[in-house]
Amino acid sequence: MNELILRTVTAVVTFMIILFGIQLFFAGHYYPGGGFIAGLVTAGAIILLLLAFDLKTVRAMIPIPYRTLTGVGLLFALGTGLGGIAFDVPFLTHAHGHVMLPLLGDVSLHTAVLFDLGVYLVVVGVTMTIIETIGEED
Repeated sequence: MNELILRTVTAVVTFMIILFGIQLFFAGHYYPGGGFIAGLVTAGAIILLLLAFDLKTVRAMIPIPYRTLTGVGLLFALGTGLGGIAFDVPFLTHAHGHVMLPLLGDVSLHTAVLFDLGVYLVVVGVTMTIIETIGEED
């Protein structure tokens, strides 16, 4: 019976934790937050899933290998850094601008979001690789 309660609560709470992680990610340019803390919060939500379910079930829910996630994140972070060099400015120089979108109006776009996305993916990938490695059965 307790397992049923844990799994039901986990399904709801995990969704709220991931939404909070997304909010932290997008608030990172103007308020405390960003890719690192959002990655930790998301990894915490996945760890909660691992506590409620088994490793096989969570791997079926999230079929992306975490090492691949880490590699893609490194490519994003490195790509934004090298983008500055491509435009003859120092490494990790970010660009920004404003775009008018139909439903959203005036939206500020930053290349720093791509860098934060890379950090986010690396943090989730590395954290979950460590947790799964520790938790795997021999």
